[in-house]
Formats: sequence, C-alpha cells, structure tokens
Amino acid sequence: MDITFERATPEDAEALVRVQIAAFHNDAEIYPGVALGGPPGYDSVDSVFQMIAEDDYYKIIADGQIAGGIVVLDRGAGHMHLDVLYVDPAAHNRGIGTQAMHFIERTYPATKWTLDTPLYATRNHHFYEKFGYVRVGEHPADDIILIAYEKYIE
Repeated sequence: MDITFERATPEDAEALVRVQIAAFHNDAEIYPGVALGGPPGYDSVDSVFQMIAEDDYYKIIADGQIAGGIVVLDRGAGHMHLDVLYVDPAAHNRGIGTQAMHFIERTYPATKWTLDTPLYATRNHHFYEKFGYVRVGEHPADDIILIAYEKYIE
C-alpha cells in the first residue's frame, strides 16, 4: 500500500468529511453505548473548509484515495497539538496511523506534543501510548470525557 501525506485543499473537503463520518461513526460500532457522533464539525464541509484555511490540515492518501486526515495545531514555544487523526475504518490495521504519527513527528520538530482522545476509545489509548504518549489527565468535552496525553521530545 502506497501512503502519502499532502496538505488538504478546499477541493478535498467533501471527501474528508465522508471519511471523518465513517471513522467517527465506527466508534459507535466498536464501543457499546457510544452514540453516533464525533468532534465538533466532523460532519460539516464548512467546518473542514475553515480548518483547511486556518490549521495545518493534511489528507492521508492510500493507493491514490483519501483514507484519512490529520490536523496539527502550533501552540508556540515548541509545543504542537495533534488535534485530529482519523483513518477510514476500511483501511484500519494497515499501518496508516503509524505512518501518520511518524510523518507529523518528522514534519514538526516539536519538543512537546499533546492530544486528547475519548475515555471510551481504548484502542486509541494503546495506539498513542505505543508512541510514547503519557496520560496526564482527563476533562469533560460536550457529553464525553477526554483523556489528555503528552509526549516530550529531547
């Protein structure tokens, strides 16, 4: 499988929204009691347009098709925040997420990385922890609890 990462453009917004919906709705299939949904704006083309214009938004391309997305935020002073990382469920377990993590850490020479992921999303916890992220707390967001993770790079 050929995986590449490119900056997202407004022309990619509809395809990115379709993949986001599939990715975030997949949680409702995996985790009992989880309602359909995702982060604010996950199902809105206008929201994706805004993120593409304002943030570092990358599309993940697998064999020529958009298979996911990454949004990275610069918090200043060497601190980067992984705001969103999603992969189409049809492409899970093929190393795409692993390549995405290597891509962002290679692309952004940060000294500190942070991210949040839902408390219920235990597969995400394992995924981020295998890259050296450490759980540092939790906080409410809308009607879910998010786990905060950090990683320091020397």
